[in-house]
Amino acid sequence: MDREKKQLLRFMAVNDQRFIIPIYQRSYDWDIENCAQLFDDLVKIIKLERDSHFFGSIVGKNTSDGRHENYLIIDGQQRLTTVSLLLLALYKLLNRQILSSADETIQPKIFEEFLVNRFQKKDSWFKLRLNKSDQKAYQSLFSDDPEIVLGYNITNNFNYFYNRIQELEVSADELYEALWKLEVIDIWLSEKDNAQLIFESLNSTGLALSEGDKIRNYILMDLPMKQQEEYYEKYWNKIESFTGRNLSMFVRAYLSIKNERIPPQSRIYIEFKNYVDSSHVEIEQLLADMLEYANRYRVLLKGKTADSALNGSIYRLNRLESTVTHPFLLEVLRYLDEKKLSIQEVSEVFRMVENYIFRRIICEIPTNSLNKTFLQLNREIIRLDGTVNQYVDKLKYIFRTKKERERFPQDQEFKHSFENKLVYQMNSKNRIYLLERLENDGTVEDKDVYRHVDAGDYSIEHIMPQHLTEEWKQELGDDYEKVHEIWLHRAANLTLTGYNSSYSNRSFQEKKKTKNGFEDSGIRMNSWIAKQDKWTESELEERSDLLANRAQEIWYYPVTKYEPQSEQNEPYHLDEEIPLDCEPEIYRLLQKKRKVSNWDDLYVQVVQQLYAADPTILQKLASSGLSDLGANFNTDPSVFKKSEKIADGIYIRTDNELQKKISVITNLLSKYDMDPSDLTIYFKNKKENTIFGANPSYYSHYWDFALPVVQRKAGSYSPFKNVNSRSNYGWINGFSGISGFYFCLVATSQEVRVEFVFSKKDKTANKKAFDALFAHKDDIEQELGRPLTWIRNDDAISSKVCIVKRGLNIKKEKDWLEMADFHAEWGRKFSETIRPLVLQNNESSKRH
Repeated sequence: MDREKKQLLRFMAVNDQRFIIPIYQRSYDWDIENCAQLFDDLVKIIKLERDSHFFGSIVGKNTSDGRHENYLIIDGQQRLTTVSLLLLALYKLLNRQILSSADETIQPKIFEEFLVNRFQKKDSWFKLRLNKSDQKAYQSLFSDDPEIVLGYNITNNFNYFYNRIQELEVSADELYEALWKLEVIDIWLSEKDNAQLIFESLNSTGLALSEGDKIRNYILMDLPMKQQEEYYEKYWNKIESFTGRNLSMFVRAYLSIKNERIPPQSRIYIEFKNYVDSSHVEIEQLLADMLEYANRYRVLLKGKTADSALNGSIYRLNRLESTVTHPFLLEVLRYLDEKKLSIQEVSEVFRMVENYIFRRIICEIPTNSLNKTFLQLNREIIRLDGTVNQYVDKLKYIFRTKKERERFPQDQEFKHSFENKLVYQMNSKNRIYLLERLENDGTVEDKDVYRHVDAGDYSIEHIMPQHLTEEWKQELGDDYEKVHEIWLHRAANLTLTGYNSSYSNRSFQEKKKTKNGFEDSGIRMNSWIAKQDKWTESELEERSDLLANRAQEIWYYPVTKYEPQSEQNEPYHLDEEIPLDCEPEIYRLLQKKRKVSNWDDLYVQVVQQLYAADPTILQKLASSGLSDLGANFNTDPSVFKKSEKIADGIYIRTDNELQKKISVITNLLSKYDMDPSDLTIYFKNKKENTIFGANPSYYSHYWDFALPVVQRKAGSYSPFKNVNSRSNYGWINGFSGISGFYFCLVATSQEVRVEFVFSKKDKTANKKAFDALFAHKDDIEQELGRPLTWIRNDDAISSKVCIVKRGLNIKKEKDWLEMADFHAEWGRKFSETIRPLVLQNNESSKRH
């Protein structure tokens, strides 16, 4: 294997040589963004009068078929193909006299030296031979009237260069001169070299450049050598050290703050370049700013502040692996550096974040909204009055007003979830965190629980063991199976011990009194256990209540009297419930804000903006129309009742409903490797921050919340086991096993109900079945312990029996837990008492 540094154009200009892309190589996949970077670099070469620009390596192997010299490209096809497209675009503009050159030889040189082998036959005429599909698109571009091959990066990138060159940022001569300054490392292999092994090593994770490597090279490479050394020691080495050498994660958080959006992991370097280029920041100023944030990032990783409580929160947040909080907490630490917040205020902020994170874990609230929550949190706080004043109280106010997937669970929900949580089945980091806090919160005489657990000294002990002995069965009583099933993995039955193996399945008294048992334990949470004479459901219930109350104190809910002076017009994102009754006024996407007049205008503009960023995706969708998403695009507008033009040959359907339009945008964003949260929408004259508008979306949110509770408490049979929770109505139906008869859960702004409804098409059959059940009225109500409401409804087809609880309001989220518990309890009771009788009567009527 030999290598040589050379000019790329000199490499390409070898007479009669073809560059062959092997069939096993991937297709050409550089997109417009890659092409834009190359062109920007060429412009910089001219503007900054650079002598050269390193353009990577090209690895190949010489082959010959007797007539032709072929160079097999093992690595570097993307660069070689892209420069060929740029040269072809420049040649065509000169050939068509759209551009002119002071040097008349440039046009024929481009064509005859870099693009074709002029004396070769047709099959060998093109110097570059790509794979079959790419080659067709590439060769079509040489025609005077090319057949446009849609859906290929080859075509799109050529058109991009053809249009970009005409913007005349540099002249044709200057562009040609800049291309001569591109340098590559030409690595050619001998017959003895294993091309596959070399290719794998060049592209392995071990030798591939990391995002951090790329960023470092981008910042320092073009500086004079002396300045490179100075900046590396003064800034860069410290930045890497402070960030634990995990530069990619740090830069991701840094860019999130600067750009107000979270870059995808795969695009950190690209987003960083875009940020630097668009902000026009001086390199030393950039490095100084990054160093300040890296120093704050070091605090997030290591703590070591002057406040022990703050250090504790930092350590625990790291144990919870809550990197999602970093953009927000970095800004909080900036206020500390700027002396806008005291260290005590910062400590309280970190504690509130810790409480928020863990309450949500216990209540099993999905985490996919947290990136957006913490990205926006500082701006939300500042926006309340434009200052950092009362920062902690404003944070508490914001947390208290969070709804739905972003909510800070209130005490009732948290306690209920804590008591019923199967703690032992939680993620290890979460359950150890929980037990460590129960042991250590509120005392300076704390145990180093994490160190002992990591070392294997401490482990989790089931007080009532996982496998019951006869002695345990007798102690638990006749319902031992039920008690064991319900309580085994809950917090009430768990503790920490250093002697788990010696406890085994021993009786409770033995676990108490044995050497190193609960009575000898130095772990605080074991002291209450040691005072008990037995361990039955009664003790489990008592400890559950004690621990749940303590949990509410440890992970306390925010309390503040702060109220903003005026209501704010908050931004919305597609991944949250948006007020469909309001018209959008402004949207933000790809760091650009645009005004819109209505939803349809937003719909079209967003798609047009995405098309401009990369037309390939929409071209493929419009050409195929095979998928659910593709069915909304076409090359022929007549297939739609109503449509709008996105670009030449691309049309979008616009006669669909608003929810469908939102779905199209959401799915399209994912095609562009973007999140729904990347699209921000501001609304006209929005007067209240609420999910409730003309569309009663609170119904579907309540059923999302309530159905899991109902299903969990269903008992042996659940009428609602396979029910879809996405109901936009105040009721949801469950199955009884008899066609036309069903269970119904009802929620309104005044009451909640559980009903059993007789609703066959045959009115007589409904009345007969109702009467048969009514004959058992006294027995049913005695078993249930409550009178029911019996509605025969003689003038209507259907009849029903129901139970009602008044004074609860579905529009008040604080009522939801009580409503869900009512639906769960009485849904189960109805299925256990009423359903068997209805089934029995139905079978009896069939026989007769």
